[in-house]
Amino acid sequence: MSTLTIRLPNDQHERLKALAAARGTSLNKLFEELSTKALTEFDAETRFRLRAANGDRARGLEILEKLDSIHSKRG
Repeated sequence: MSTLTIRLPNDQHERLKALAAARGTSLNKLFEELSTKALTEFDAETRFRLRAANGDRARGLEILEKLDSIHSKRG
């Protein structure tokens, strides 16, 4: 496991400590969770962009329209 030192404004540090306390976790665990979420989102976007680059544009737009239609009915 690695150690990482980051610089944050004092008010942001205090707010993050409060968030960790509200979640009943340590500041270290909070950063681990936040970094995992960020990496998961990055990986998903990367996979999506690779598939989009190799995919059928018309079919992709068709799927997005279908999803939008479903979402607007639930809205």
